[in-house]
This record gives sequence, C-alpha cells and structure tokens, in this order.
Amino acid sequence: MRQLGLVMVGLSLSVLAVSACSALVWLGLGPGDADRPVDRVPSGTVTALRLHEGPAVVALLATAGGGALVGLGLWQVGRGGRSTFLGRREALLIVAGSWLVGAAIAAIPYKLWAVLGAADAPTHPFHRLVDCYFEAISGLTTTGATVLGDHGHTIDQLPRGILLWRALTQWLGGLGIVVLFVAVLPSLGVGARKLFQVEAPGPEAPGVRPRIGETARALWMIYLGLTVVEVIALWCCGSTLFDAVCHTMSTMATGGFSAQNASIGVAPAAVQIVIVVFMVLAGVNFGLYYQLIHLRFKRVLTDPELRLYAGILLVASIVVVLAIATKPIATTSSPEPMPASWGQALRHGVFQVVSILTGTGFCTADFDRWGLVPKAVLLGLMFAGACSGSTGGGIKVIRILIVVKLMVAEIERVFRPHVVRTVRVGRLTVDSDQKVATLVYIVTIAALFVAGTALILIFEQRNGCSFTTAATASAATLNNVGPGLAGVGATRNYGGFGAASKITMSILMVLGRLELYAILVLLAPRFWRTE
Repeated sequence: MRQLGLVMVGLSLSVLAVSACSALVWLGLGPGDADRPVDRVPSGTVTALRLHEGPAVVALLATAGGGALVGLGLWQVGRGGRSTFLGRREALLIVAGSWLVGAAIAAIPYKLWAVLGAADAPTHPFHRLVDCYFEAISGLTTTGATVLGDHGHTIDQLPRGILLWRALTQWLGGLGIVVLFVAVLPSLGVGARKLFQVEAPGPEAPGVRPRIGETARALWMIYLGLTVVEVIALWCCGSTLFDAVCHTMSTMATGGFSAQNASIGVAPAAVQIVIVVFMVLAGVNFGLYYQLIHLRFKRVLTDPELRLYAGILLVASIVVVLAIATKPIATTSSPEPMPASWGQALRHGVFQVVSILTGTGFCTADFDRWGLVPKAVLLGLMFAGACSGSTGGGIKVIRILIVVKLMVAEIERVFRPHVVRTVRVGRLTVDSDQKVATLVYIVTIAALFVAGTALILIFEQRNGCSFTTAATASAATLNNVGPGLAGVGATRNYGGFGAASKITMSILMVLGRLELYAILVLLAPRFWRTE
C-alpha cells in the first residue's frame, strides 16, 4: 500500500509540474502555440489551441490533486500495517500494480481535457476511456503507439500541456517509475532490491554500485544528464525549446511520442542526426556509462553485448540503405514519393533502423512503402531490441548473443560429442539456469506474439483487418516499438481498432515492458496461495 501510494503521489507531482508549465503558456508567460512553424499547425487552429490550454491546465491540476489525495490515503493505510516485510511476491504485486494503476492516473488528464475543452467533443478519441488508457499505458511503457493522427484528431491540435504530459509519461517510464522511487526512497530497505530486480529492464539488473539504492540513483543521474545534453543539442540545431524537450524525453526513453503529427519528418537534418545519436545512446546498457565515468574504457570497449549491438546497427543500416537507394521515398510530412539521393537514403534508412531497433518508433519516412527486404529487416529488429539495462524494448541483444553461442555449441557437439564447451559472454559464464531462462523467454515472446495476432484478427474481423496489420500491431506493442506495417504503419495510428483489441495491445505493452513474468505470474493460482 505504501509503495503504491508513493507511486501515485509521485505521478501527481509530475502532473502538477506539467500543469504549471501549461499555465504559463495559457497566461502568455511562456512559449505558446504561435511559435510553431506554420507548416506544422493547420491553418486557423492556433487560436483554438490556445483556448484549449485553459481546460488542459484544469484537467492537469484536477488530476494532480485527486491522485495526491488517493496516494496519501494509501500511504496512511500502509503505515498502519503490522508487517513491513517485502518479499518476492509482494514486490511483483507492487510493480504490476504500479504500472497498471499508474496508467489509470496518467490517463485522467486526457479524459478531463476532452470533456472540458475538445472542440470536436463527440468524436475525439480522448472521449473514450479505453483510448485514454491506451495512450497512457503506451506512454508509460515507452511504446509510442497512439490513437491520434486522423483528420481532426491530430497531435498538432493538442494543447502544450497535454503534449508535455504525453512526453513526460514516456520519460518517467524510461528507466521505470518503480526504479525512480527506489532511487529516492532508501526507507524501502531490503525490499528495494526486489523491486529493482523485478522492474529493471533486461535479463539482469545493471548493477553498478554495491547498494541497490545507490545503483538506481546513479542510473537516474546518468539518464537525467543525457536528457539535459540532448535538449541543449536539439535547441542549438534549430528546434524550438518545447519540441526539444518533448522529443528528448521520448528519445531518451526510446518512446516515440512526438509533438507533431508527422513525427520527426518535419525536422531539419541536423535535428534528425542528433536524435539518431541519442537513440543509439539510449539503447546502450546504462551500467556502461557508469564505467565510462570512472574511466574504465577497456571494460566498455570489450563488452560483447555492446559490440553485437553496434554490429546489428551497422549491418541492418547497410542492407536497408542499399535497398532504398535511388528509389522514391515518401516522408511522413510529404505523402508523395520523391526521387531520393544516396544522402537522403542514408539519412532515412539509418534513422529508421536505429529507431526500430531501440524501440523508439520515431519516423521520418513512410517505410511501409519500402520493398520486402527493408521491411523484413525492420520487422526482425522489432523483436531484437536494444541492450539489457537500457530503456529499449524487445528481446534484448544479450539474449540473442546467448542463443547464438548456444547454437554454435550445439553444432560443435554434433561432430565433437566428447568436448564440453562452456558458454561464456565476456567474462561471465552462462549457467544452465540462464540458458533455460533465455530460451523460455524467447519461446514465450513468440507464443504471445502469435496469441496477440490471433486475438486482434478475431476482434477486428468485421473491420477487415489484414494479417499484416494484426501481426505487426502485436509485434510492435509487445516489443514496445510503436509503429508497424500496413494499418499501423509510419503514417497511420491505432485509433481505428476496437476496444477489445486496444485492451489486448495494452496488456501486450505491459508484458513487454516488464519482461513478461511480472504480469504472467499473476495468472498462476499458486501465486495467490498463502504459504
């Protein structure tokens, strides 16, 4: 109860901070919608956007107040408990509850703003609770799938307060809400380690300090430092300060929510290059940055997962660039394909490879119009994911490395059956438990992908949903990527799906973000039995 209450209070304070920024815009004391380039805001909507800022402030303030009251109430109830023991089962419940309840809190500003100020109130997606929850869970899990984007419901037409809140939900979910509170609340004691190990991304928590609280604080300081550096870099490259902040939060969290309907397609080349660099950095194990700070360069350069991560990026980029070079490319800001030079093919190809592998989901080009080879590569990258201990999604590079080494070892056993080969990843030996866990994880991902695809096809059979749309929607949400192909491609969105499909994909997003087991374990009857 206490920990869940703290999560709600923390989210409420975050909403309060966003509402303060939104109020400044509303009162004319901060950057407003009028400073957006005219090609990013539909004609005649600037006045309406500014008028919508008032309801956004009210919605955010109401959410902050209500969430804080409920959170403090849970904190008080928890303080009265007799037992302070936090076991593995309690940690799993807290983490799962924090994400599911946290998404409900994060969804409230969308619903309230729609009720108070949406000009097209009857048809706006945020008038549907399931759409609000989908948008919120997509933000917190750093998936970046959105229900917005159709004519009349574009991202450009949202007030600044709501746009900033969307970006902040991703930034908070990047390294995890629970990890944040482990970092700032040492009073959690030994239970903090259990929370951190359950929530932290990757097959192993990226420990860099002896104490788990110090580890979490170190990771968050690195995360915050990279965020500040990227904001400055984007601002210096010509981005507005507001866009720089929103896009940085989404980049460092490998989320993908943009402040524009065309994603990053309208940004200058310099801005796109900066975002590519920081997407790559966000996909690296954050524990390696701690090693860099302490000048342990050899340990970083010899890290096997980092090497494979760089190799995948390089090979995939070469294949995609060669496949799209000299062919017409349609950007997200210009739907008509235009002949592309090698330089443009390099820029768009590398950007999409990095964006999909890291699970960010930003788009500069409509890759759904590319050929079979580049689309197949991007689909494979959706499942591969970034490094363990990063903010990226997917299977994770370390698991791919372990599976490859296991395959090589098994092939060798065929012609050298008497040789016992130890599987090693760098200086670490992969024991039998880790081998089984890795294989089971990948099989479970495959099973969930198939199940998600089947459910979406069943729920959307009346809407004529294609297999490609259902399959890539399942893959993109399960691996926390965002865009897929066909009906959920780079220039499309998830607004056309029914409520049942959105609930299914919301569950897939949480499963992918929490590495499956923190949610799946809740379905086991033995988990709920008192021992």
